[in-house]
Amino acid sequence: MAEMPVLRRHDLVHLRSGARIEGVAAAPEVLLADWVAQGRPFIARRPACADRGDRVPIGLPLPLALGKARLALAVAPEAMAAIVPPPLLADAAAVAPPGWAQRIGALLAAFPEARCFGSLAWQHLTGLAYLSAGSDLDLLLPCASVREAAAAAARLAAIGAEEGPAIDGELVAPSGEAVQWREWASAAAQVAVKAIDGVRLARREEVFP
Repeated sequence: MAEMPVLRRHDLVHLRSGARIEGVAAAPEVLLADWVAQGRPFIARRPACADRGDRVPIGLPLPLALGKARLALAVAPEAMAAIVPPPLLADAAAVAPPGWAQRIGALLAAFPEARCFGSLAWQHLTGLAYLSAGSDLDLLLPCASVREAAAAAARLAAIGAEEGPAIDGELVAPSGEAVQWREWASAAAQVAVKAIDGVRLARREEVFP
């Protein structure tokens, strides 16, 4: 039996052809089988109380045409073919609406290593329509220190003040834990720290080295 993989939030999971997916009551089996056959990914999700300890919790946000439902699924470790990080913003930018070009250009100039998740990422990954008029630009920015996190939050605030889609980004610590950038930019003594196994409140100095 394969070992349980170590997953981080927003990791993308590709499954082997013919993989048995549990939790399919929420979606037609043929949809999930075709999803795998097309080489489209699933996403790591937070384990729920009902999840089995020997199964890998994965999720699937469906496109606009299928109602944008979020499916909670699970697979055995041996069903996994690959685990990859979320896409680079530079790659996903090709499918962004024309009105996003200036904002994305400014973000890439400041953060060439930025990755993205949410609607833009899924439209890029699948070729299906996920973006709507109200979609945010969801970013992941790695920060190695408190100083880098502060600088990133300040730069995001400056870019976000210009016209363009709302920026809903996370600052990601070396541990894989993340903090919403607006919360980090606030004067709060404690912040909500997100990880694959849950959310915790932590003092600011505990988040980044």
